[in-house]
Amino acid sequence: MTKVITAIALFVCSLLAAQGQFEQGMGKAFGLWKEGKNSEASDLFERIAAAEKTSWLPNYYVALVNTTTAFGTQDKDKMNLLLTKAQNALDIEMIKDQNNAELYVMQAMINTAWIVFDPMTNGMKLSGKTMEMYAKAEAIAPENPRVVFGKAEFQIGGAKWTGIDTKPLCLEIEKAIGLFATFKPETPFSPKWGLDRATAALLNCK
Repeated sequence: MTKVITAIALFVCSLLAAQGQFEQGMGKAFGLWKEGKNSEASDLFERIAAAEKTSWLPNYYVALVNTTTAFGTQDKDKMNLLLTKAQNALDIEMIKDQNNAELYVMQAMINTAWIVFDPMTNGMKLSGKTMEMYAKAEAIAPENPRVVFGKAEFQIGGAKWTGIDTKPLCLEIEKAIGLFATFKPETPFSPKWGLDRATAALLNCK
Protein backbone atom coordinates (compact mmCIF):
# COMPACT_ATOMS: atom_id res chain seq x y z
CA MET A 1 0.00 0.00 0.00
CA THR A 2 2.88 2.33 0.83
CA LYS A 3 4.38 1.71 -2.62
CA VAL A 4 1.06 2.60 -4.28
CA ILE A 5 0.76 5.83 -2.29
CA THR A 6 4.38 6.72 -3.10
CA ALA A 7 3.78 6.05 -6.81
CA ILE A 8 0.66 8.24 -6.79
CA ALA A 9 2.50 11.01 -4.95
CA LEU A 10 5.37 10.91 -7.47
CA PHE A 11 2.88 11.02 -10.34
CA VAL A 12 1.09 14.04 -8.86
CA CYS A 13 4.41 15.80 -8.24
CA SER A 14 5.50 15.18 -11.84
CA LEU A 15 2.20 16.62 -13.08
CA LEU A 16 2.64 19.73 -10.95
CA ALA A 17 6.22 20.15 -12.16
CA ALA A 18 5.11 19.79 -15.78
CA GLN A 19 2.39 22.38 -15.25
CA GLY A 20 4.94 24.71 -13.71
CA GLN A 21 7.30 24.27 -16.66
CA PHE A 22 4.45 24.85 -19.11
CA GLU A 23 3.40 28.07 -17.39
CA GLN A 24 6.98 29.32 -17.12
CA GLY A 25 7.65 28.51 -20.78
CA MET A 26 4.48 30.19 -21.99
CA GLY A 27 5.20 33.25 -19.87
CA LYS A 28 8.72 33.50 -21.31
CA ALA A 29 7.42 33.09 -24.88
CA PHE A 30 4.86 35.86 -24.38
CA GLY A 31 7.63 38.05 -22.98
CA LEU A 32 9.77 37.52 -26.09
CA TRP A 33 6.80 38.29 -28.32
CA LYS A 34 6.06 41.48 -26.41
CA GLU A 35 9.69 42.55 -26.89
CA GLY A 36 9.27 42.15 -30.65
CA LYS A 37 11.41 39.00 -30.78
CA ASN A 38 8.85 37.20 -32.93
CA SER A 39 11.13 34.47 -34.28
CA GLU A 40 12.42 33.58 -30.80
CA ALA A 41 8.88 33.57 -29.40
CA SER A 42 7.67 31.31 -32.21
CA ASP A 43 10.57 28.89 -31.66
CA LEU A 44 9.83 28.69 -27.94
CA PHE A 45 6.11 28.12 -28.52
CA GLU A 46 7.11 25.31 -30.90
CA ARG A 47 9.29 23.67 -28.27
CA ILE A 48 6.49 23.93 -25.71
CA ALA A 49 4.04 22.40 -28.20
CA ALA A 50 6.40 19.46 -28.78
CA ALA A 51 6.64 18.84 -25.03
CA GLU A 52 2.99 19.55 -24.11
CA LYS A 53 0.86 17.74 -26.67
CA THR A 54 -2.37 17.95 -24.65
CA SER A 55 -2.68 21.73 -24.97
CA TRP A 56 -3.68 23.39 -28.23
CA LEU A 57 -2.40 26.78 -27.11
CA PRO A 58 1.34 26.59 -27.97
CA ASN A 59 0.68 25.66 -31.60
CA TYR A 60 -2.08 28.26 -31.76
CA TYR A 61 0.44 30.92 -30.75
CA VAL A 62 2.99 29.61 -33.24
CA ALA A 63 0.31 30.25 -35.88
CA LEU A 64 -0.68 33.64 -34.45
CA VAL A 65 2.88 34.98 -34.08
CA ASN A 66 3.86 33.98 -37.61
CA THR A 67 0.62 35.21 -39.18
CA THR A 68 0.72 38.62 -37.52
CA THR A 69 4.37 38.91 -38.57
CA ALA A 70 3.39 37.98 -42.14
CA PHE A 71 0.93 40.89 -42.32
CA GLY A 72 3.93 43.20 -41.96
CA THR A 73 6.08 41.83 -44.79
CA GLN A 74 6.07 42.31 -48.55
CA ASP A 75 8.79 39.75 -49.23
CA LYS A 76 7.23 36.74 -50.98
CA ASP A 77 9.77 34.18 -49.72
CA LYS A 78 9.51 35.42 -46.13
CA MET A 79 5.72 35.50 -46.40
CA ASN A 80 5.62 31.92 -47.63
CA LEU A 81 7.95 30.78 -44.86
CA LEU A 82 5.93 32.50 -42.12
CA LEU A 83 2.51 31.35 -43.31
CA THR A 84 3.68 27.80 -43.99
CA LYS A 85 4.95 27.60 -40.41
CA ALA A 86 1.66 29.05 -39.17
CA GLN A 87 -0.40 26.62 -41.25
CA ASN A 88 1.61 23.57 -40.20
CA ALA A 89 1.22 24.42 -36.51
CA LEU A 90 -2.51 25.08 -36.88
CA ASP A 91 -3.09 21.87 -38.86
CA ILE A 92 -1.79 19.82 -35.92
CA GLU A 93 -4.51 21.23 -33.66
CA MET A 94 -7.29 21.29 -36.28
CA ILE A 95 -6.86 17.52 -36.75
CA LYS A 96 -7.29 16.99 -32.99
CA ASP A 97 -10.29 19.29 -32.48
CA GLN A 98 -12.94 20.46 -34.96
CA ASN A 99 -14.97 22.19 -32.26
CA ASN A 100 -12.69 25.08 -31.33
CA ALA A 101 -13.83 28.47 -32.64
CA GLU A 102 -10.44 30.07 -32.00
CA LEU A 103 -8.78 27.63 -34.42
CA TYR A 104 -11.26 28.52 -37.18
CA VAL A 105 -10.62 32.23 -36.60
CA MET A 106 -6.90 31.52 -36.84
CA GLN A 107 -7.37 29.73 -40.16
CA ALA A 108 -9.38 32.68 -41.43
CA MET A 109 -6.51 34.99 -40.43
CA ILE A 110 -3.96 32.90 -42.33
CA ASN A 111 -6.22 33.00 -45.40
CA THR A 112 -6.63 36.76 -45.02
CA ALA A 113 -2.86 37.28 -44.87
CA TRP A 114 -2.55 35.49 -48.20
CA ILE A 115 -5.36 37.58 -49.69
CA VAL A 116 -3.89 40.88 -48.47
CA PHE A 117 -0.47 39.92 -49.84
CA ASP A 118 -1.79 39.08 -53.33
CA PRO A 119 -5.51 39.89 -53.72
CA MET A 120 -5.57 39.24 -57.47
CA THR A 121 -4.22 35.70 -57.08
CA ASN A 122 -5.70 34.71 -53.73
CA GLY A 123 -8.89 36.76 -53.37
CA MET A 124 -11.21 34.56 -55.42
CA LYS A 125 -9.53 31.38 -54.24
CA LEU A 126 -9.65 32.04 -50.50
CA SER A 127 -12.49 34.52 -49.78
CA GLY A 128 -15.21 31.88 -49.77
CA LYS A 129 -13.10 29.53 -47.64
CA THR A 130 -12.44 32.34 -45.18
CA MET A 131 -16.13 33.11 -44.76
CA GLU A 132 -16.70 29.37 -44.27
CA MET A 133 -14.18 29.43 -41.40
CA TYR A 134 -16.04 32.32 -39.75
CA ALA A 135 -19.36 30.54 -40.25
CA LYS A 136 -18.03 27.45 -38.49
CA ALA A 137 -16.59 29.56 -35.68
CA GLU A 138 -19.86 31.45 -35.31
CA ALA A 139 -21.84 28.20 -35.08
CA ILE A 140 -19.62 27.09 -32.18
CA ALA A 141 -19.15 30.40 -30.33
CA PRO A 142 -21.44 33.19 -31.56
CA GLU A 143 -20.54 35.38 -28.54
CA ASN A 144 -16.79 35.11 -29.01
CA PRO A 145 -15.61 38.68 -29.75
CA ARG A 146 -12.83 37.53 -32.12
CA VAL A 147 -15.38 35.62 -34.18
CA VAL A 148 -17.75 38.59 -34.46
CA PHE A 149 -15.01 41.14 -35.09
CA GLY A 150 -12.97 39.00 -37.47
CA LYS A 151 -15.94 38.22 -39.68
CA ALA A 152 -17.03 41.88 -39.85
CA GLU A 153 -13.48 43.13 -40.49
CA PHE A 154 -12.98 40.63 -43.30
CA GLN A 155 -16.25 41.61 -44.97
CA ILE A 156 -15.40 45.31 -44.67
CA GLY A 157 -12.02 44.61 -46.26
CA GLY A 158 -13.72 43.03 -49.25
CA ALA A 159 -16.51 45.62 -49.54
CA LYS A 160 -14.83 47.52 -52.39
CA TRP A 161 -15.09 44.36 -54.48
CA THR A 162 -18.39 42.98 -53.22
CA GLY A 163 -20.17 46.34 -52.95
CA ILE A 164 -21.93 45.37 -49.71
CA ASP A 165 -23.21 48.02 -47.30
CA THR A 166 -20.70 48.38 -44.48
CA LYS A 167 -22.98 50.13 -41.97
CA PRO A 168 -24.38 46.86 -40.56
CA LEU A 169 -20.79 45.58 -40.32
CA CYS A 170 -19.80 48.62 -38.27
CA LEU A 171 -22.58 47.66 -35.88
CA GLU A 172 -21.08 44.18 -35.67
CA ILE A 173 -17.75 45.71 -34.66
CA GLU A 174 -19.57 47.67 -31.95
CA LYS A 175 -21.13 44.41 -30.80
CA ALA A 176 -17.69 42.76 -30.70
CA ILE A 177 -16.32 45.57 -28.51
CA GLY A 178 -19.17 44.96 -26.08
CA LEU A 179 -18.44 41.23 -26.10
CA PHE A 180 -14.77 41.85 -25.27
CA ALA A 181 -15.94 43.48 -22.02
CA THR A 182 -17.72 40.33 -20.86
CA PHE A 183 -15.58 37.60 -22.48
CA LYS A 184 -13.84 35.34 -19.95
CA PRO A 185 -10.82 33.35 -21.24
CA GLU A 186 -10.79 29.74 -20.01
CA THR A 187 -7.16 29.89 -18.84
CA PRO A 188 -4.55 32.63 -18.25
CA PHE A 189 -3.03 31.77 -21.65
CA SER A 190 -6.25 31.49 -23.65
CA PRO A 191 -6.72 34.04 -26.48
CA LYS A 192 -7.91 37.43 -25.31
CA TRP A 193 -6.48 39.69 -28.02
CA GLY A 194 -8.44 41.91 -30.39
CA LEU A 195 -10.03 44.76 -28.43
CA ASP A 196 -7.47 47.34 -29.55
CA ARG A 197 -7.87 46.29 -33.19
CA ALA A 198 -11.66 46.39 -32.95
CA THR A 199 -11.60 49.85 -31.34
CA ALA A 200 -9.30 51.19 -34.08
CA ALA A 201 -11.45 49.60 -36.79
CA LEU A 202 -14.58 51.21 -35.39
CA LEU A 203 -12.97 54.67 -35.56
CA ASN A 204 -12.43 54.17 -39.30
CA CYS A 205 -15.79 52.48 -39.89
CA LYS A 206 -18.34 54.14 -42.20
